[in-house]
Amino acid sequence: MNPNDYLVLSAILFAIGILGFLTRRNALVAFMSVELMLNAANLALVTFSHVYGSLDGQVGAFFVMIVAAAEVVVGLAIIVTIFRSRRTTSVDDTNLLKF
Repeated sequence: MNPNDYLVLSAILFAIGILGFLTRRNALVAFMSVELMLNAANLALVTFSHVYGSLDGQVGAFFVMIVAAAEVVVGLAIIVTIFRSRRTTSVDDTNLLKF
């Protein structure tokens, strides 16, 4: 396959992630949209790494995956805590940081 196909797929996935993050009010959907955007960036990094014949993009994608794994742990813990106290995961209903 042509590397341009991978870059187009990466751009489409990133656009879907942005639309999901901006339009949905559920915290879990917004969280999954951020993960989709991170995976789209990883796909672009690996594609550029393959095109230029170096491992820099793959190493960068590996570090992005490490940060994403830490984000999943912390983010899901916060979402579960908010759900237990408020019984909703809506972003509009959570105003815990005001107090």
